[in-house]
Amino acid sequence: MERDPVTVRTARRRGDVQFEWAFTARDRWAWAEPEVWTERMLEALERGVKGGRWHSLIDKVFSLENLRAAFARVKRNRGAAGVDHVSVAAFESQLEANLKKLHEDLRTGNYLPQAIKRRLIPKPGKKELRPLGIPTVRDRVVQTALRSVLEPIFEQDFAGHSYGFRPGRSCKDALRRVEALLKEGYTHVVDADIKSYFDCIPHDRLLSLVRQKIADGRVLHLIQQFLEQEVLEGLETWTPEAGSPQGAVISPLLSNIYLNPMDHWMAEAGFEVVRYADDLVVLCRSAVQAQAALETLQRWMTEAGLNLHPEKTCLIDYSAGEGLDFLGYHFQKTKRGHRHWPGKKSEKSLRQKVRAKTRRANGHSLECIIVALNPVLSGWYEYYKHCRNSSNFRALDGYIRMRLRSILRKRHGGKGPSRGADHQRWPKAYFTKHGLFSMAAAHALTIQSSPR
Repeated sequence: MERDPVTVRTARRRGDVQFEWAFTARDRWAWAEPEVWTERMLEALERGVKGGRWHSLIDKVFSLENLRAAFARVKRNRGAAGVDHVSVAAFESQLEANLKKLHEDLRTGNYLPQAIKRRLIPKPGKKELRPLGIPTVRDRVVQTALRSVLEPIFEQDFAGHSYGFRPGRSCKDALRRVEALLKEGYTHVVDADIKSYFDCIPHDRLLSLVRQKIADGRVLHLIQQFLEQEVLEGLETWTPEAGSPQGAVISPLLSNIYLNPMDHWMAEAGFEVVRYADDLVVLCRSAVQAQAALETLQRWMTEAGLNLHPEKTCLIDYSAGEGLDFLGYHFQKTKRGHRHWPGKKSEKSLRQKVRAKTRRANGHSLECIIVALNPVLSGWYEYYKHCRNSSNFRALDGYIRMRLRSILRKRHGGKGPSRGADHQRWPKAYFTKHGLFSMAAAHALTIQSSPR
């Protein structure tokens, strides 16, 4: 939600008596790290600083209080060890010594990031792979401390229609905005895909945008160090000339900084944009306006050194029955009105995860398999639970039980996947008794408890 600069609000209580209360800067910026952002700094953030640029920030980055809070965040997010093979638990076992070493290296200018371990992971529902960068724990701590200092400075100017990786915003907020615009008649959609965005951000242009608000040379140098971190891929090490690796703590903020001018450019041109990181749609009232929006967007991308994917970027006429896929959801206008449900790619991705955990040669007990499955199922359902139609959930429940019956069939001497009398031998109630999470059952409870 947009932040309200007003410091005093009124409310009517006790009949006709009116009371006023003041909201401090801390109230308005409650998410900002208190180890960094004092009340005085927050007030300066709202008033504006001289020249619009912030000086002397490096001491906020390397303060032990900020580094300690940064480690707490890294620990909550868990994550794998980097190239140094030091896990979060191993780093914590000598926490104070490790933090003091980081503090001293940052204070004296001797800090050097280690290489990022790069892995290729499957994209949900796609054959292509996504590069994922895994920094070391020590580098994740420093990046988190750096983000705590920078985020409020840039957050203040981010556009209202940008939702990705921002405090107090989520995928659901972006989806609600898309749904509202579709219902308001913005049914001609530019579904835009930025080709390899995180690998293509020009370093010089990104740093130029950062310099518009940050004047501390040591902070700028630290950002540049992270952008130019060596990448270890397999047995080869190389230095990127562009981009910000997905998986790095600082990358989401830097990616939002780079696309923020585009957000304002499109808004000033009169277009309704909804963006979540590098996923964006432009919603228009006519085909002519949608074509103009696409041309405007393409022009900005070219000037910014980016490219729209020629095959994945398209124009959609939602009013004519064409569906829109955004952030895992499929939006479709039907005879019963506007509907949304889980997209095919998302369902395919879930089935792949289920298959990996339910191979017929699985040596674990049924109880252990269900314990491993339930967090995946409940997490997926939590994201899609507001769909009105339960048919997707029933079909997925049936698929999961079929996979489990196939395991039981093999253990009882049968061959091939579940079939025939297996449904009677191991009915739905059998898996419910063993604690299997049912999306259809959870959806029925959600519908019952939803306000009419």
